[in-house]
Amino acid sequence: MNKSWIAVAAESDFPIQNIPFGIVKNGNGWYAASRIGEYAINLAILQEKGYLKGLSLPDGIFERQYLNDFIALGKPVTNKVRERIQRIFEEESKDGLRGNTVHRNKIMKDVKNVTMSLPVQIGDYTDFYSSEQHAFNVGCMFRDPDNALMPNWKHLPVGYHGRSSSIVISGTDFHRPKGQQKPNANEPPVFGPCKLLDFELEMGFIIGKGTELGDAITTTNASDHIFGLCVFNDWSARDLQKWEYVPLGPFLAKNFASHLSPWIVTLEALEPFKTSGPSQDPKVLPYLEYKGDHHYDIELEVAIETEKGESKTVSQSNFKYMYWNMVQQLAHHTVNGCNVRPGDMMASGTISGPESHQYGSMLEIAWQGTKPVQMPDGTERKFIQDGDTVVMKGFGTKDGVRIGFGEVRAKVLPST
Repeated sequence: MNKSWIAVAAESDFPIQNIPFGIVKNGNGWYAASRIGEYAINLAILQEKGYLKGLSLPDGIFERQYLNDFIALGKPVTNKVRERIQRIFEEESKDGLRGNTVHRNKIMKDVKNVTMSLPVQIGDYTDFYSSEQHAFNVGCMFRDPDNALMPNWKHLPVGYHGRSSSIVISGTDFHRPKGQQKPNANEPPVFGPCKLLDFELEMGFIIGKGTELGDAITTTNASDHIFGLCVFNDWSARDLQKWEYVPLGPFLAKNFASHLSPWIVTLEALEPFKTSGPSQDPKVLPYLEYKGDHHYDIELEVAIETEKGESKTVSQSNFKYMYWNMVQQLAHHTVNGCNVRPGDMMASGTISGPESHQYGSMLEIAWQGTKPVQMPDGTERKFIQDGDTVVMKGFGTKDGVRIGFGEVRAKVLPST
């Protein structure tokens, strides 16, 4: 299986080897979709016309607002659906869709003509802090290089429970948040629009298989519980965050908006990009030990677009620059018996590589405003301004095959 009978450009994120899942909104409601090249594949009609027969799928499973019920069927079912879609659209397919113009016109839609919707109903959301370079950079800014990492950082994947209701789909504009800030240490706090608005380059993963309260997921079986991944922008109001985070951590600085890419790329599609992780020293506790490769060589990119449409790439990082990987994060998250449910989302935390052009936030890129980024229009950026659009992309390439996520973009509107 190398090619599809659908033409796919060489630079496309969505060859037949990918087969991601998403939700399309139309005038009649929603339907689940996959994507090959520049076509969204209507899975509801694909099922209705009999192309998915024999896969033990409930009637109407692809006519729902979210993918939750589908991914809750488990990988023995969802993987077979993905494989069937590949079989239908592979170049040598005998399944008949290629020659059926009427069915093709109903099932295949140009992605430029569809509206993507939030792919899953996110019940609970947890954000981790698992890139060592990012944690080191932040520690250097706010403490010192000799005391950059907190004492617990290399012993457990640090995280916090976030707000799921404000996680939105790529393309959703949002207003600059307001809140308390304390710009002067010797004066009372003030209230107003955030002045230090920042992006955070992250990857998110979606839970596909839930657990019961009291159960723990191990690093050995954690992959069975992960349906797929997306690119994730965890917006941060740095000035609000600085004032509010003691003693309980992120709150209003983090819950005003987060954006995810619309296509969920399965763990199976990303299998070719597995790579080894860093040596973990000191030695982790037994429940965090793992075997095999569970880091991923996924190229990541962040660009800032001005209102005039001029764009500048400000970060080129990689998902492999994680100290704690997903199976460790999930094992730690549930070791106390915390249950997870299909559709729950975990985010990696800001991903920063060892070089300055690989940093995953403006806080680091502009180093607290001391190294402003020069934009093509002659302006500069220390943080994100009103009218700016931040665009993130991610993809892996191996043996001539590129698997990607598309993009997640968001425009900042003035505070209301």
